[in-house]
Amino acid sequence: MATYIIGDLQGCHADLRALLEQVHFDPARDRVWFTGDLVNRGPASLAALRYVRDLGERAVVVLGNHDLHLLACRHVDGIRPRPGDTLDDVLAAPDRDELLDWLRARPLIHHDAAHGLTLVHAGLPPQWSLPEALALGGEMAALLRGPRLADTLARMYGNLPDHWDEELTGAARFRFVINAFTRLRYVTDDGRIDMKSKGAPGTQRPGLVPWYAAPGRRSRAARVVFGHWSTLRLTLAEEARYNVLALDTGAVWGGRLTAYRIEDGARFSVPGSTPVAIDGD
Repeated sequence: MATYIIGDLQGCHADLRALLEQVHFDPARDRVWFTGDLVNRGPASLAALRYVRDLGERAVVVLGNHDLHLLACRHVDGIRPRPGDTLDDVLAAPDRDELLDWLRARPLIHHDAAHGLTLVHAGLPPQWSLPEALALGGEMAALLRGPRLADTLARMYGNLPDHWDEELTGAARFRFVINAFTRLRYVTDDGRIDMKSKGAPGTQRPGLVPWYAAPGRRSRAARVVFGHWSTLRLTLAEEARYNVLALDTGAVWGGRLTAYRIEDGARFSVPGSTPVAIDGD
């Protein structure tokens, strides 16, 4: 049995099948984790979503920002796919609601103590310890799975608040938490999250550092696996230094789709077959 972790799919179903064929994935005995953003921008969001859902308990999926946007397009009046989105096939599918009910039940964070790995889509702000992140993830999962789904999705859009405070309540609280789990790249020197800078390290404005390199990051002891950042290319030494594993290698932007095998640290990749224009998100 092997366990693979795969970076952002974004509707690249053919690339996923090619990658799983390369590693000789056996759904009867192997498992696969996904860093989120199963859908959007690529050509086959519906096929990708159906395939991963049909893996059942063999798949572990955390939600990404594009997954949440798809849910909002379905459940929130006035929110529609944006230019460049490729969500129409899902929204018009006869099994749409079944698929989206499955999607909304996915977590924002997954921790596997046996493997010593914590899976999120984007990152963790420096103020959160792993137990705090798990608790907040559970708090948000209850909202997304409950009767307040539409209200939560309608009010998740926006960049503020940008600093964590345990006393945050209501929309301010869940917006910060969702942004941290699904959109985070950079933080300021004093720990505020920045939602505007999207480029690779070295291109950000002064005073910003990648979230994983923030001084005093309380989750440093946890090995965090994440995607979301298609322009990020960490070396093995950098991953070891910051105790992270970055797996979004930009398949939908003309890069590659990458898998990491937990048992031995081997990496595999296939070229992205349907590149679209880069926008960094």
